[in-house]
Amino acid sequence: MDPDIEAACHELLLRLAGRLPDQLLWRYRDWLGEGAMTTLARTLPRTLLKHNIDLDQPEYRLLVAGLVPHGADWHQVSSTLGVDEVPENRYTFSGSAPDRVNFVDSVSALVHATLRSRPDVGEVRQSWRHGDGSEPKRVLLITALAGLPRLTGELQRVLRVLGDEEPSVEVMPSRFDLPAYHRAALASSELICTGAVDTGHRLAAA
Repeated sequence: MDPDIEAACHELLLRLAGRLPDQLLWRYRDWLGEGAMTTLARTLPRTLLKHNIDLDQPEYRLLVAGLVPHGADWHQVSSTLGVDEVPENRYTFSGSAPDRVNFVDSVSALVHATLRSRPDVGEVRQSWRHGDGSEPKRVLLITALAGLPRLTGELQRVLRVLGDEEPSVEVMPSRFDLPAYHRAALASSELICTGAVDTGHRLAAA
């Protein structure tokens, strides 16, 4: 896959966190990690229109760069460009695990074992998302230098095995203009472990 196209798609899906329903977003990230670009190109623009999710100019350019080369319908793509600014993040976050009886955080332990001192990985953090009247939702926040879509897919599969059917895994490049959603999640996050890469504490500073 063209690395520029892959990077454009990955960044777009990052920017859709908190806006596109979790049950769809994780699936689209899984397709990207598996290289199923034709399927992604056919479905994502239609989904954005169905859920009334408008894109701003930078996001629109990412959609064009990432999916038009793989056959996305141009009329659907052009219809995703909104006239209003992207809405602000509607969620709140906390750093500590939810107060549940006999809660055992097996996910953090397994993520720590999987990513500690791993090449191309920087900080690995987690936060708990609140909002929409739903149960607190774990959000993993990772910086990485390479293989971001594949690492996302790998961690999503780990979380699904452990019972999270709609995992929220945000694997970010070390230089990334953080959307409001990610800024809020990082501001109330806790460190799980660090990989082998020194990213200059990019996540903690965010």
